[in-house]
Amino acid sequence: MKSILLEDNNHWINSEAYNHFISRDVLEKALAYIDTKEVLALIGARRVGKSTIAKLLIKELLKNVEAKNIFFINLEKPEFIPYKNDASYLNTIFDEYMKIANPNKDEKIYFFIDEVQIFENWEVFVKSKYENSNIKFIITGSNSSLLTSNYATVLTGRVLKLQIYSFSFQEFLQFKNISYTSVLQRTANKIEISRAKDEYLKWGGYYSVISNENEMIKKEQLKNIAEDIILKDIVPRYKIKNSQAIKDLFYYVISNATTELNYSSLAKKISIDAKMIKEYITYFEDNFLVNTIPAFHSKFTQQIKSVKKLYISDNGFLNLGINRTKNKGIALENLVFNILYKNDEKLTYLKDKYEVDFYSNNILYQVAFDIEEESTKKREFRSFKQFKKDGDICRLITYSKNASVDDVEIISLDEFILKGDKNV
Repeated sequence: MKSILLEDNNHWINSEAYNHFISRDVLEKALAYIDTKEVLALIGARRVGKSTIAKLLIKELLKNVEAKNIFFINLEKPEFIPYKNDASYLNTIFDEYMKIANPNKDEKIYFFIDEVQIFENWEVFVKSKYENSNIKFIITGSNSSLLTSNYATVLTGRVLKLQIYSFSFQEFLQFKNISYTSVLQRTANKIEISRAKDEYLKWGGYYSVISNENEMIKKEQLKNIAEDIILKDIVPRYKIKNSQAIKDLFYYVISNATTELNYSSLAKKISIDAKMIKEYITYFEDNFLVNTIPAFHSKFTQQIKSVKKLYISDNGFLNLGINRTKNKGIALENLVFNILYKNDEKLTYLKDKYEVDFYSNNILYQVAFDIEEESTKKREFRSFKQFKKDGDICRLITYSKNASVDDVEIISLDEFILKGDKNV
């Protein structure tokens, strides 16, 4: 075990071990949580950068904390898998750390546990140390239920959650060294920002994907990420016997992103029981592959029962579907959804005779790639007219147009993201 612990804790011998990691915007918020007593939980899909955030936190801690009082362990290491059903083995790991590192016992220990959900009943170990030791726990997990079923019973009130996503468009521009924070910079870099926008719309924000120029490899990487989540997280966790069926379902829902879910129709098309399809999509949500939103209703019980619309967590996955998902309007709507949903998980859509794509905090959002055709413009505006109430704001997000028509704000994607939407 000694070699594993040393391998995971290069900072014990090299204070600059993590200097090469690219900073993320969420780091500032994570640092604000680091001095609290509560367990800090970094949750998000595989490969979005949870471990990177952890290493960046270690890099910052090293400025004021003794290196050996910072302990990082990745529970997904093959050597630990045989013990995943034995939470007491976490004590063995911790005891070995104390013996090898010999940390200063008069100072706080910062204990980072990567992919904590690998171990059954891990929360019992964390709670025992949390109550009786001067330890700050920072855990990462690839499953949203990490913060419901387990925490609800054992760690209630002791956890601060921080969700980690793939690179935002702003982070993507930073990665490409394109300045955008002022009007002058956005004007000077207009062409570069436009090219980056097209790339981000198509390929999303997974670091391994955006750091590779070969489109064939990009697509293969996205497929690997998706299938890792399905085969390493979902299939074993929920004891799914037919892994091919759930993979087929994922690729089918990708091909129908931004549309309403009809479980009966899906069941007929891919020969899977409708009830099982509903369960599988819940698993996709739980593991950050997709999100669903309900239709708004003044009665919450009716809203819960409403037909859901499905969106993909990262635009890059749209490349794994069939030709329909090459429609730029779908990519634009999916991206706008992800931006809105990060800031409002109670996001809904409106539907009666017509439909409004998104409704959030008294703002109605429509998404259209362009409105050059008069029929498109009329369609979008009539939806606003049907649903708008006193005090509501209407915003139409397009690829490149900025204007104001009647009481509708027409906003380009660039402005929507980079200039900022004060109500997002």
